[in-house]
Amino acid sequence: MSKSNENLTTSWGAPVGDNQNSMTAGSRGPTLIQDVHLLEKLAHFNRERVPERVVHAKGGGAHGYFEVTNDLTKYTKAKFLSEVGKQTPLFVRFSTVAGELGSADTVRDPRGFSVKFYTEDGNYDLVGNNTPVFFIRDAIKFPDFIHTQKRNPKTHLKNPNAVWDFWSLSPESLHQVTTLMSDRGIPATFRHMHGYGSHTFKWTNADGDGVWIKYHFKTEQGVKNLATDVADRLASENPDYHIEDLYNAIEKGDYPSWKLCVQIMPLEDADTYRFDPFDVTKVWSQKDYPLIEVGRMVLNKNPENYFAEVEQAAFSPGTLVPGIDVSPDKMLQGRLFAYHDAHRYRVGANHQMLPINRPKVEVNNYQRDGQMRFDSNGGGSAYYEPNSLGGPAEAPESKQAAYSVSGVAESVAYDSEDHYTQAGDLYRLLSKEEKMRLVENIVGAMKPVESDDIKLRQIGHFYKADPEYGKRVAEGLGLPIPQEV
Repeated sequence: MSKSNENLTTSWGAPVGDNQNSMTAGSRGPTLIQDVHLLEKLAHFNRERVPERVVHAKGGGAHGYFEVTNDLTKYTKAKFLSEVGKQTPLFVRFSTVAGELGSADTVRDPRGFSVKFYTEDGNYDLVGNNTPVFFIRDAIKFPDFIHTQKRNPKTHLKNPNAVWDFWSLSPESLHQVTTLMSDRGIPATFRHMHGYGSHTFKWTNADGDGVWIKYHFKTEQGVKNLATDVADRLASENPDYHIEDLYNAIEKGDYPSWKLCVQIMPLEDADTYRFDPFDVTKVWSQKDYPLIEVGRMVLNKNPENYFAEVEQAAFSPGTLVPGIDVSPDKMLQGRLFAYHDAHRYRVGANHQMLPINRPKVEVNNYQRDGQMRFDSNGGGSAYYEPNSLGGPAEAPESKQAAYSVSGVAESVAYDSEDHYTQAGDLYRLLSKEEKMRLVENIVGAMKPVESDDIKLRQIGHFYKADPEYGKRVAEGLGLPIPQEV
């Protein structure tokens, strides 16, 4: 057995003389409190887990790069998109949404699809899902929605009554529910699914002209999904199936890749398009706004340490760079606050300084102190702004682009209450076999619901999307079509 050339040390750097035996009073003990190495090991061990994410707790990640393949500088001044062939390092985290850190990878659930670009203008995070839409369209409903996906506070069991009660009372969820219950609800692997920014964002060019855009990551491995019975078997045999698959593929050099495309909408179209373009429960028709290629993402390096890189990775849709701005999407607006705030709570006020989150460029600001501040903390430099000491100053050319707003300050819903057209269109796009599996999945998920009122209310939504859709679910549940529809 070879001897290490390095001494084992304590956290304060002192050599450890014995790491196998506690210091005791005599050979039989008791153990002495003066064994500071023992105390340090146990105290640190008690604190090795940061709080898991409230959502997206279970996931895997990898490093890679993004390469520009199409010149779109007429739409955006973002520097990492400024030149065909330009490469930008990145880190991606894939995840399930509802389950805890130890849950299975192959459950029926949306998948998080988050990308951190380390650009020359600072980090840019694109925090999306593997679906182009979401269950709700206003952040004020998000805590309630997630509560329904978690455990019953009395039984500590998953609660289908809460899930379907909320969905049936929130008809805007129908489009995403249809997607979730379709074959796409259980991707075969992280590598075999598309990714979407889901929200509408704004690109601004060097002249200050803007467009609305949506992001689409198209998997170059092809879309593959798991049958429900296979997914259930894998959940018990290998609950880390997706994480393992991603790791193994990269280790053997089978690097997964995605083509990034955008849909581009002129700003003025937002006022006349047949659906509100900022409503995240809706998609833009690709016939109206075709996909335009931007570049290619490749994942080619696994993390060296899961906790340091995957668990501490902190993404937020508010991590922006010049040339990429936000839209009035109400769900996005809430996320701009909630994500950064979650990281401050979970990882700490200085989470952006951790290696996985740290930009590749120099950071210059007047933020000081806070827990775990492990750099020079600004030294003796100016710590306020404005100052006359030559400290960093604002760059007016990097301001977010303006857009006009009007109206009365009040709590209002989106203008459109059409929750059914796009869900019905999606249903009608499915093949005969896909429709059969969709209905089977819905019926299986709704059977445990105890209240027929909840079931009937949800059947009414399916029927409004497409009469056949509603009738088939009703027949599977042994219930009639509600009179009111």
